[in-house]
Amino acid sequence: MKLSIGCIPGDGIGPEIVAEAKKVLNKVAQVYGHEIAYTDILMGGASIDVHGVPLTEEAIAAARGSDAVLMGSIGGNTVTSPWYRLAPNLRPEAGLLGLRKALNLFANLRPAVLYDELADACPLKKEISAAGFDMMIMRELTGGLYFGERYTTQEGGLRRAVDTLAYDEKEIRRIAIKGFDIAMKRRKKVTSVDKANVLDSSRLWRQVVEEVAADYPEVALEHMLVDNCAMQLVKDPAQFDVILTENMFGDILSDEASMVTGSIGMLASASLNDTKFGLYEPSHGSAPDIAGKGIANPIATILSAAMMLRYSFDLDAEAGAIEGAVKAVLKKGYRTVDIMSEGCVQAGCKEMGDLLADEIR
Repeated sequence: MKLSIGCIPGDGIGPEIVAEAKKVLNKVAQVYGHEIAYTDILMGGASIDVHGVPLTEEAIAAARGSDAVLMGSIGGNTVTSPWYRLAPNLRPEAGLLGLRKALNLFANLRPAVLYDELADACPLKKEISAAGFDMMIMRELTGGLYFGERYTTQEGGLRRAVDTLAYDEKEIRRIAIKGFDIAMKRRKKVTSVDKANVLDSSRLWRQVVEEVAADYPEVALEHMLVDNCAMQLVKDPAQFDVILTENMFGDILSDEASMVTGSIGMLASASLNDTKFGLYEPSHGSAPDIAGKGIANPIATILSAAMMLRYSFDLDAEAGAIEGAVKAVLKKGYRTVDIMSEGCVQAGCKEMGDLLADEIR
Protein backbone atom coordinates (compact mmCIF):
# COMPACT_ATOMS: atom_id res chain seq x y z
CA MET A 1 0.00 0.00 0.00
CA LYS A 2 1.26 3.51 -0.81
CA LEU A 3 0.77 6.04 1.96
CA SER A 4 0.90 9.77 1.25
CA ILE A 5 1.65 11.54 4.53
CA GLY A 6 2.00 15.26 5.09
CA CYS A 7 4.47 16.12 7.87
CA ILE A 8 4.31 19.30 9.92
CA PRO A 9 7.40 19.26 12.19
CA GLY A 10 6.35 22.59 13.68
CA ASP A 11 8.23 24.34 16.46
CA GLY A 12 10.24 23.58 19.59
CA ILE A 13 10.75 19.85 19.98
CA GLY A 14 8.44 19.21 17.00
CA PRO A 15 11.17 18.43 14.43
CA GLU A 16 12.87 16.01 16.84
CA ILE A 17 9.78 13.99 17.72
CA VAL A 18 8.44 13.90 14.15
CA ALA A 19 11.80 12.56 12.96
CA GLU A 20 11.47 9.63 15.38
CA ALA A 21 7.87 8.98 14.36
CA LYS A 22 8.96 8.83 10.72
CA LYS A 23 11.71 6.42 11.71
CA VAL A 24 9.16 4.07 13.26
CA LEU A 25 6.75 4.46 10.34
CA ASN A 26 9.55 3.61 7.91
CA LYS A 27 10.28 0.43 9.85
CA VAL A 28 6.60 -0.50 9.73
CA ALA A 29 6.58 0.09 5.97
CA GLN A 30 9.65 -2.10 5.56
CA VAL A 31 8.26 -4.98 7.64
CA TYR A 32 4.72 -4.90 6.24
CA GLY A 33 5.52 -4.06 2.63
CA HIS A 34 4.21 -0.51 2.31
CA GLU A 35 5.59 2.56 0.56
CA ILE A 36 5.47 5.97 2.24
CA ALA A 37 5.77 9.34 0.48
CA TYR A 38 6.25 12.28 2.86
CA THR A 39 5.49 15.91 2.11
CA ASP A 40 7.00 18.45 4.52
CA ILE A 41 4.66 21.32 5.41
CA LEU A 42 5.51 24.55 7.23
CA MET A 43 3.05 25.75 9.85
CA GLY A 44 3.13 27.73 13.07
CA GLY A 45 6.23 29.64 14.10
CA ALA A 46 8.32 27.90 11.46
CA SER A 47 5.99 29.30 8.81
CA ILE A 48 6.04 32.77 10.38
CA ASP A 49 9.84 32.80 10.17
CA VAL A 50 9.74 32.03 6.44
CA HIS A 51 6.45 33.48 5.16
CA GLY A 52 5.39 35.94 7.85
CA VAL A 53 2.14 34.06 8.54
CA PRO A 54 1.44 30.84 10.50
CA LEU A 55 -0.41 29.12 7.66
CA THR A 56 -0.25 29.64 3.90
CA GLU A 57 -2.61 28.54 1.15
CA GLU A 58 0.23 26.35 -0.15
CA ALA A 59 0.39 24.56 3.20
CA ILE A 60 -3.37 23.96 3.16
CA ALA A 61 -3.16 22.59 -0.38
CA ALA A 62 -0.29 20.28 0.59
CA ALA A 63 -2.27 18.97 3.55
CA ARG A 64 -5.35 18.43 1.37
CA GLY A 65 -3.22 16.56 -1.13
CA SER A 66 -2.09 14.06 1.51
CA ASP A 67 -3.95 11.01 2.80
CA ALA A 68 -3.23 12.13 6.37
CA VAL A 69 -1.06 14.64 8.22
CA LEU A 70 1.35 13.96 11.09
CA MET A 71 2.23 16.98 13.22
CA GLY A 72 4.79 17.61 15.93
CA SER A 73 4.03 20.69 17.99
CA ILE A 74 3.19 24.35 17.38
CA GLY A 75 4.23 27.51 19.22
CA GLY A 76 7.00 28.69 21.49
CA ASN A 77 7.65 30.49 24.74
CA THR A 78 4.89 33.07 25.07
CA VAL A 79 7.12 35.31 27.16
CA THR A 80 10.28 35.47 25.06
CA SER A 81 9.24 34.46 21.55
CA PRO A 82 8.81 37.30 19.02
CA TRP A 83 5.87 35.33 17.58
CA TYR A 84 3.73 36.43 20.54
CA ARG A 85 4.29 40.10 19.88
CA LEU A 86 2.19 39.67 16.75
CA ALA A 87 -1.58 40.07 16.50
CA PRO A 88 -3.48 36.96 17.70
CA ASN A 89 -4.46 35.98 14.14
CA LEU A 90 -0.77 35.88 13.18
CA ARG A 91 0.49 33.79 16.10
CA PRO A 92 1.52 30.13 15.68
CA GLU A 93 -1.65 28.58 17.13
CA ALA A 94 -3.77 30.52 14.63
CA GLY A 95 -2.23 28.33 11.96
CA LEU A 96 -3.52 25.18 13.65
CA LEU A 97 -7.02 26.63 14.08
CA GLY A 98 -6.99 27.72 10.45
CA LEU A 99 -5.95 24.28 9.25
CA ARG A 100 -8.64 22.56 11.32
CA LYS A 101 -11.25 24.86 9.81
CA ALA A 102 -9.95 24.51 6.25
CA LEU A 103 -9.96 20.71 6.48
CA ASN A 104 -13.29 20.46 8.38
CA LEU A 105 -11.73 18.47 11.23
CA PHE A 106 -14.82 18.08 13.42
CA ALA A 107 -13.96 14.91 15.37
CA ASN A 108 -11.26 15.02 18.03
CA LEU A 109 -9.93 11.73 19.40
CA ARG A 110 -7.90 11.65 22.60
CA PRO A 111 -6.96 8.24 23.98
CA ALA A 112 -6.11 7.93 27.67
CA VAL A 113 -4.19 4.76 28.46
CA LEU A 114 -2.56 3.71 31.71
CA TYR A 115 0.43 1.51 30.95
CA ASP A 116 1.22 -1.10 33.61
CA GLU A 117 4.83 0.05 33.68
CA LEU A 118 3.78 3.66 34.43
CA ALA A 119 1.09 2.87 37.00
CA ASP A 120 3.09 4.54 39.79
CA ALA A 121 2.66 7.88 38.01
CA CYS A 122 -1.14 7.60 38.17
CA PRO A 123 -2.52 9.97 40.85
CA LEU A 124 -5.43 7.65 41.66
CA LYS A 125 -5.44 5.18 44.54
CA LYS A 126 -3.68 1.93 43.74
CA GLU A 127 -6.85 -0.09 44.20
CA ILE A 128 -8.33 1.95 41.33
CA SER A 129 -5.27 2.21 39.08
CA ALA A 130 -4.56 -1.52 39.47
CA ALA A 131 -7.46 -2.26 37.12
CA GLY A 132 -5.82 -0.17 34.38
CA PHE A 133 -7.76 1.73 31.76
CA ASP A 134 -7.77 2.32 28.02
CA MET A 135 -10.36 4.80 26.81
CA MET A 136 -10.94 7.00 23.78
CA ILE A 137 -12.62 10.37 24.24
CA MET A 138 -14.48 11.48 21.11
CA ARG A 139 -15.06 15.24 21.24
CA GLU A 140 -17.09 17.21 18.72
CA LEU A 141 -14.66 19.94 17.72
CA THR A 142 -16.35 22.56 15.54
CA GLY A 143 -19.77 23.23 17.09
CA GLY A 144 -21.45 23.90 20.41
CA LEU A 145 -20.81 26.67 22.89
CA TYR A 146 -17.38 27.63 21.57
CA PHE A 147 -18.75 28.38 18.09
CA GLY A 148 -22.18 29.75 18.96
CA GLU A 149 -23.29 33.37 18.90
CA ARG A 150 -21.78 35.42 21.72
CA TYR A 151 -22.04 39.00 22.85
CA THR A 152 -21.66 41.28 25.87
CA THR A 153 -24.08 44.12 26.60
CA GLN A 154 -24.86 46.56 29.36
CA GLU A 155 -28.42 46.66 30.60
CA GLY A 156 -29.64 48.87 33.42
CA GLY A 157 -26.08 49.59 34.44
CA LEU A 158 -25.20 45.89 34.62
CA ARG A 159 -22.86 44.10 32.24
CA ARG A 160 -24.38 40.96 30.72
CA ALA A 161 -22.63 38.30 28.65
CA VAL A 162 -24.32 35.64 26.49
CA ASP A 163 -22.82 32.51 24.92
CA THR A 164 -25.06 30.31 22.78
CA LEU A 165 -24.91 26.51 22.78
CA ALA A 166 -26.44 25.14 19.58
CA TYR A 167 -26.22 21.84 17.70
CA ASP A 168 -28.19 20.56 14.74
CA GLU A 169 -28.82 16.88 14.14
CA LYS A 170 -26.32 16.70 11.26
CA GLU A 171 -23.49 17.88 13.49
CA ILE A 172 -24.42 15.33 16.15
CA ARG A 173 -24.96 12.48 13.71
CA ARG A 174 -21.56 12.78 12.03
CA ILE A 175 -19.60 12.72 15.31
CA ALA A 176 -21.76 9.86 16.59
CA ILE A 177 -21.04 7.81 13.47
CA LYS A 178 -17.31 8.38 13.98
CA GLY A 179 -17.64 7.32 17.61
CA PHE A 180 -19.45 4.09 16.80
CA ASP A 181 -17.05 3.30 13.94
CA ILE A 182 -14.12 3.64 16.33
CA ALA A 183 -15.88 1.57 18.99
CA MET A 184 -16.12 -1.22 16.40
CA LYS A 185 -12.30 -1.21 16.25
CA ARG A 186 -12.06 -1.33 20.06
CA ARG A 187 -14.17 -3.04 22.75
CA LYS A 188 -17.55 -2.12 21.23
CA LYS A 189 -18.91 0.12 23.95
CA VAL A 190 -19.95 3.78 23.69
CA THR A 191 -20.71 6.03 26.66
CA SER A 192 -22.55 9.09 25.34
CA VAL A 193 -22.13 12.00 27.74
CA ASP A 194 -24.63 14.86 27.92
CA LYS A 195 -26.71 16.99 30.30
CA ALA A 196 -30.09 15.82 29.04
CA ASN A 197 -31.78 16.47 32.37
CA VAL A 198 -31.33 20.22 31.79
CA LEU A 199 -30.30 21.15 28.23
CA ASP A 200 -32.37 20.92 25.03
CA SER A 201 -29.16 20.52 23.03
CA SER A 202 -28.33 17.46 25.13
CA ARG A 203 -31.79 15.99 24.67
CA LEU A 204 -31.37 16.26 20.90
CA TRP A 205 -27.86 14.83 21.27
CA ARG A 206 -29.24 11.79 23.09
CA GLN A 207 -32.01 11.23 20.53
CA VAL A 208 -29.65 11.35 17.54
CA VAL A 209 -27.05 9.13 19.21
CA GLU A 210 -29.75 6.52 19.83
CA GLU A 211 -30.76 6.70 16.16
CA VAL A 212 -27.15 6.11 15.09
CA ALA A 213 -26.77 3.28 17.60
CA ALA A 214 -29.52 1.35 15.82
CA ASP A 215 -27.11 0.85 12.91
CA TYR A 216 -24.47 -0.66 15.21
CA PRO A 217 -26.15 -3.59 16.99
CA GLU A 218 -22.77 -4.99 18.09
CA VAL A 219 -21.95 -1.84 20.07
CA ALA A 220 -23.31 -1.39 23.59
CA LEU A 221 -24.57 2.15 24.23
CA GLU A 222 -25.02 3.82 27.59
CA HIS A 223 -25.90 7.42 28.43
CA MET A 224 -24.21 9.29 31.28
CA LEU A 225 -24.69 12.81 32.60
CA VAL A 226 -21.53 14.86 32.40
CA ASP A 227 -21.22 15.50 36.13
CA ASN A 228 -21.47 11.79 36.83
CA CYS A 229 -18.92 11.06 34.09
CA ALA A 230 -16.45 13.48 35.67
CA MET A 231 -16.83 11.56 38.93
CA GLN A 232 -16.61 8.13 37.31
CA LEU A 233 -13.35 9.03 35.54
CA VAL A 234 -11.60 9.18 38.90
CA LYS A 235 -13.71 6.51 40.62
CA ASP A 236 -13.67 3.73 38.02
CA PRO A 237 -11.94 4.71 34.74
CA ALA A 238 -11.66 1.06 33.67
CA GLN A 239 -15.39 1.03 32.82
CA PHE A 240 -14.93 3.29 29.79
CA ASP A 241 -14.14 2.37 26.20
CA VAL A 242 -15.33 5.20 23.89
CA ILE A 243 -16.67 8.39 25.51
CA LEU A 244 -18.71 10.38 22.98
CA THR A 245 -19.54 13.97 23.84
CA GLU A 246 -19.97 17.57 22.68
CA ASN A 247 -17.33 20.28 22.47
CA MET A 248 -17.20 21.87 25.92
CA PHE A 249 -17.82 18.67 27.87
CA GLY A 250 -15.14 16.94 25.78
CA ASP A 251 -12.67 19.75 26.40
CA ILE A 252 -13.01 19.33 30.16
CA LEU A 253 -13.29 15.54 30.34
CA SER A 254 -10.33 14.88 28.02
CA ASP A 255 -8.07 17.03 30.19
CA GLU A 256 -9.26 15.19 33.28
CA ALA A 257 -8.63 11.84 31.61
CA SER A 258 -5.15 12.87 30.48
CA MET A 259 -4.16 13.75 34.03
CA VAL A 260 -5.19 10.40 35.52
CA THR A 261 -2.69 8.69 33.19
CA GLY A 262 0.08 10.57 34.99
CA SER A 263 2.09 11.40 31.87
CA ILE A 264 1.09 13.80 29.10
CA GLY A 265 4.24 12.79 27.19
CA MET A 266 2.53 9.50 26.34
CA LEU A 267 -0.75 10.88 24.99
CA ALA A 268 -1.60 10.91 21.31
CA SER A 269 -4.50 12.66 19.58
CA ALA A 270 -6.24 12.91 16.23
CA SER A 271 -8.70 15.22 14.50
CA LEU A 272 -10.78 13.71 11.68
CA ASN A 273 -13.15 14.97 9.02
CA ASP A 274 -15.97 13.05 7.33
CA THR A 275 -13.57 11.08 5.14
CA LYS A 276 -10.60 8.94 6.20
CA PHE A 277 -8.44 12.07 6.41
CA GLY A 278 -7.03 13.07 9.78
CA LEU A 279 -4.50 15.33 11.48
CA TYR A 280 -2.49 13.40 14.09
CA GLU A 281 -0.46 15.07 16.84
CA PRO A 282 0.73 14.60 20.43
CA SER A 283 -1.36 16.16 23.16
CA HIS A 284 1.62 17.98 24.67
CA GLY A 285 3.11 21.31 23.63
CA SER A 286 6.30 22.40 21.91
CA ALA A 287 8.46 22.50 25.08
CA PRO A 288 10.89 25.14 23.75
CA ASP A 289 12.96 24.94 26.93
CA ILE A 290 14.24 21.47 25.99
CA ALA A 291 14.27 21.85 22.19
CA GLY A 292 17.56 20.70 20.69
CA LYS A 293 18.72 18.91 23.84
CA GLY A 294 17.78 15.46 22.56
CA ILE A 295 15.75 14.58 25.65
CA ALA A 296 12.17 15.03 24.38
CA ASN A 297 9.77 12.10 24.67
CA PRO A 298 8.71 11.04 21.14
CA ILE A 299 6.26 8.36 22.26
CA ALA A 300 3.09 10.50 22.05
CA THR A 301 3.94 11.41 18.46
CA ILE A 302 4.77 7.81 17.62
CA LEU A 303 1.46 6.68 19.12
CA SER A 304 -0.25 9.40 17.06
CA ALA A 305 1.33 7.79 14.00
CA ALA A 306 -0.17 4.47 15.12
CA MET A 307 -3.58 6.15 15.30
CA MET A 308 -3.03 7.43 11.77
CA LEU A 309 -2.35 3.91 10.49
CA ARG A 310 -5.49 2.62 12.19
CA TYR A 311 -8.02 5.35 11.42
CA SER A 312 -6.86 6.86 8.10
CA PHE A 313 -5.44 3.73 6.47
CA ASP A 314 -7.29 0.86 8.24
CA LEU A 315 -3.93 -0.79 8.99
CA ASP A 316 -4.84 -2.25 12.35
CA ALA A 317 -2.05 -4.80 12.52
CA GLU A 318 0.57 -2.16 11.76
CA ALA A 319 -0.89 0.19 14.37
CA GLY A 320 -0.89 -2.66 16.87
CA ALA A 321 2.75 -3.35 16.12
CA ILE A 322 3.69 0.20 17.13
CA GLU A 323 1.57 0.07 20.27
CA GLY A 324 3.08 -3.30 21.15
CA ALA A 325 6.56 -1.89 20.63
CA VAL A 326 5.85 0.89 23.12
CA LYS A 327 4.70 -1.62 25.73
CA ALA A 328 7.74 -3.83 25.09
CA VAL A 329 10.26 -0.99 25.43
CA LEU A 330 8.61 0.24 28.64
CA LYS A 331 8.62 -3.31 30.02
CA LYS A 332 12.35 -3.52 29.36
CA GLY A 333 12.78 -0.50 31.60
CA TYR A 334 13.66 2.24 29.14
CA ARG A 335 12.35 5.71 29.92
CA THR A 336 12.78 9.25 28.65
CA VAL A 337 13.54 11.81 31.33
CA ASP A 338 9.92 12.91 31.79
CA ILE A 339 8.77 9.41 32.76
CA MET A 340 12.00 8.29 34.43
CA SER A 341 11.74 6.30 37.65
CA GLU A 342 14.17 4.52 39.93
CA GLY A 343 15.74 1.38 38.48
CA CYS A 344 15.03 2.30 34.85
CA VAL A 345 17.42 3.17 32.01
CA GLN A 346 17.22 6.70 30.66
CA ALA A 347 16.96 7.08 26.90
CA GLY A 348 17.13 10.22 24.78
CA CYS A 349 14.71 11.14 22.03
CA LYS A 350 16.68 9.49 19.21
CA GLU A 351 17.51 6.40 21.27
CA MET A 352 13.86 5.90 22.17
CA GLY A 353 12.96 6.05 18.48
CA ASP A 354 15.66 3.47 17.73
CA LEU A 355 14.43 1.17 20.49
CA LEU A 356 10.84 1.32 19.27
CA ALA A 357 11.79 0.76 15.64
CA ASP A 358 13.91 -2.25 16.62
CA GLU A 359 10.87 -3.86 18.31
CA ILE A 360 8.90 -3.92 15.03
CA ARG A 361 9.77 -7.18 13.31
